[in-house]
Amino acid sequence: MALWSELGAIISAFASQDSYEIRNALKPNAAWVFGAAATALLGLVMLWVYKKVPLLDRHLERTIMVYSYLAIAFIIFWGVIDRFIFSNQQPWSTTIPPLLFMIMAWFGAAFNVRLRTHLSFAEFRTAMPRGGQIACLCLDAVLWFIFAVIVVVTTTRATALSASNFQIVLGTDNTMQWWFLITVPFSAVLMTARVFENLFDDIRNFRSGQPLIKQAVIGGDV
Repeated sequence: MALWSELGAIISAFASQDSYEIRNALKPNAAWVFGAAATALLGLVMLWVYKKVPLLDRHLERTIMVYSYLAIAFIIFWGVIDRFIFSNQQPWSTTIPPLLFMIMAWFGAAFNVRLRTHLSFAEFRTAMPRGGQIACLCLDAVLWFIFAVIVVVTTTRATALSASNFQIVLGTDNTMQWWFLITVPFSAVLMTARVFENLFDDIRNFRSGQPLIKQAVIGGDV
């Protein structure tokens, strides 16, 4: 009964959109149950969106990565000019780029889950029988899902804590840290969608007799 009451408190807190209530509601271990269910559900919803909008399937994460990288490069480039030519420096020029890099890295991680470029051990798995190959691919899906749940729960807690404490990005007057932190659980949801996408492809390939293990290419097409 305590679990159900804690889950009800979490749902109520998110419905209130109050960061302090969310922060307190996520403290019990029920947050892991809620996080696992929410991650799976939102991952399936995002997978459905990918199927309905192929443009997002091909370009969403890559677009966020590229624009984050360009923003970092522009800030650093202008910071050098501003400092050595105009003898000036924006106070946020050293605090915003790391946050943008965080966004780029996490969305890149989600995209490369789809490409299977994270330690796929393709050469070793190619020599295995098909049963062993599908078993390894299913294990990949389970481990990536567990990883995504951990990211969603822990970073949602961190986001709620930051929001409830009104933490401001250093060097700025009114730019909140949680605006950046909230992108991490969202990227983990995208990662979950990619995990399901790969898993469904693997099951379909296994049933149809298609090759299960393919050579991963960093930066390739989905």
